[in-house]
Amino acid sequence: MSKIWNIDPTHSEVQFKVKHLVISTVTGTFKKFEGSLETEGDNFDGAKASFALNTASVDTNVGDRDGHLKSGDFFDSENYPNLTFKGNLKQVGADYKLVGDLTIKETTKPVELDVELGGTMVDGYGQNKAGFEINGKINRKEFGLTWSMVTEAGGVVVGDDVKLHLNVQVVEQVEEAAQA
Repeated sequence: MSKIWNIDPTHSEVQFKVKHLVISTVTGTFKKFEGSLETEGDNFDGAKASFALNTASVDTNVGDRDGHLKSGDFFDSENYPNLTFKGNLKQVGADYKLVGDLTIKETTKPVELDVELGGTMVDGYGQNKAGFEINGKINRKEFGLTWSMVTEAGGVVVGDDVKLHLNVQVVEQVEEAAQA
């Protein structure tokens, strides 16, 4: 019997890190996102995963930088409001890999991210929950995020590699009993 597990956004976070001037790291988050896993029973191996985040919800704690990231130089949030992922969880030893297609703007590429299952637990309200930590890296230029600037000294302003870090808690969707 298949089960649906929806992301609990109040207990989840989506972060990224990218080098600035090759000497320091800028960290950002996305504030609006949703997603789910579809499993066969309680087994997460082979689960179908889908995820979408609102690119206009980017937050790096610097308003001007956030505005630049939302612009056509990067996410073009007005024309491409969502970044999406569709794929599967695959168990590898005690951990998992999240393998599938990431779409940013008009570009879809395969990605593979490392996943650690934190465990499952029934909360105080009787809801079955599971927690995952997801890590990986993508090259932003492969997804059409090609804006760049070189300093007078020849340094690159924004690095190509973007580290992804997600802490995700999912809650099992309970079917409501049919009303008589």
